[in-house]
Amino acid sequence: MTAVTDEVTRQGQAPPRGGRWIDDWEPDDERFWERTGRRIAVRNLVFSILTEHLGFCVWLLWSIAVLNMPSLSVGQKLWLTTLPNVVGAVLRIPYTFAPARFGGRNWTIVSALLLLIPCGLFVYAIENPDIPFWALLLIAATTGLGGGNFASSMSNITHFYPANRQGLPLGLNAAGGNIGVSVTQLAMPPLIVAFGLVAVGWVWMPFILLAATCSYFFMNNLTKATSSYTFREMVAISRRSQTVIMSVLYIGTFGSFIGYSFSFGVLIKAQFPDVKGANFIWLGAFAGSVARPLGGWLADRFGGARVTMIDFLLMGLGIVAVAVAVGAGNWPLFLAAFLFVFVTTGIGNGSTYKMIPAIFRAQALNGVDEADSSAVRRAMALARRNAAAVIGISSAVGAAGGVLIQQAFRISIEETAGIGPALAGLAVFYGVCMALTWYCYLRRVKSGDAVSQTSLAEAGV
Repeated sequence: MTAVTDEVTRQGQAPPRGGRWIDDWEPDDERFWERTGRRIAVRNLVFSILTEHLGFCVWLLWSIAVLNMPSLSVGQKLWLTTLPNVVGAVLRIPYTFAPARFGGRNWTIVSALLLLIPCGLFVYAIENPDIPFWALLLIAATTGLGGGNFASSMSNITHFYPANRQGLPLGLNAAGGNIGVSVTQLAMPPLIVAFGLVAVGWVWMPFILLAATCSYFFMNNLTKATSSYTFREMVAISRRSQTVIMSVLYIGTFGSFIGYSFSFGVLIKAQFPDVKGANFIWLGAFAGSVARPLGGWLADRFGGARVTMIDFLLMGLGIVAVAVAVGAGNWPLFLAAFLFVFVTTGIGNGSTYKMIPAIFRAQALNGVDEADSSAVRRAMALARRNAAAVIGISSAVGAAGGVLIQQAFRISIEETAGIGPALAGLAVFYGVCMALTWYCYLRRVKSGDAVSQTSLAEAGV
């Protein structure tokens, strides 16, 4: 019997079914949370962050590699950084539902070990410089496995925390992964100088094995979070109006973060060719990653929709400042403005992910008698299950949005030799997202659907 089994049994609950499974998990029960739940949740969060972090490190391998491949055109470089994003976005759908099917701990182990594939293929590609471009594209596509990790990690951690305390842990979990982007972009250039480009593939392998081992020994599966989603259920969840709305908003926040992260080095080189981009590209992803927990904390304190709406306004203003810097050829202003935009993407990532659990909690509890504790528990379980699914779905759509941003920059550069048109389109899009947030979650209405904008606002959305 494991330590977790002993701990849960001492609280007077039924023991798990064996291994690293926990059968009785009631994080919204304050007594359970303080005595048992918090310690277990934090431990699982720590090792979830480790695996997700490595996923992002692997996902961004080619964003570094292309800067050291002068024979490639700007378009080819953007394709090699775009395809991993496409694959990562697509994989986030099955990865979302994998923890519910196999168990959060079990899938974390598998998803970590899968990262060995893109690392090994990267080494092969670099050691065979005559490999055709189509083969490079296929090899780069496998790094999308790292992008899928985010969805499974976030949907799994959602089940471990109380509904009213998910903003900060989800922000920390996501930030720990997101910062893998800047770690790759910061650590790899000196490693390449010392050992050659091939080292970018080798360096992550021992850490991947360590993450899988730690997940095996220290993480848990939650029985209540494990269930098989039918295809019909997945389609139904994806069609819900709240899923669609939050996915659009997440395109604006995470789509911007990952799109800019993949493209930042190429954009610097295209607009300021005399600047050594490798010295600066890590700053953007780092700023956005560090800001993500702040967005979750602000959303817990002031409401996710309020923070998100203001954040989109700031994102739009930041993009305008980037456009001014490009027009003036002002490198310091360009860097400062783009870093500001990265910070706002991080804040928006945290605040939107606070909104999702709050939305589905409000919907599930609508019409439920609060005096009926069993009914409340069932409603909360349903809310957590739906929120976990929507978090994964919106993360997939958001990542796909990053692809659109990358392609917008590619087309803008190829057609106009500049990024001005792409920046103008982004500024307009952020304005639309700001208006959508207000209309759906902040305006007050006297009546409406079962869960109106008023009730959502009162629920802390």
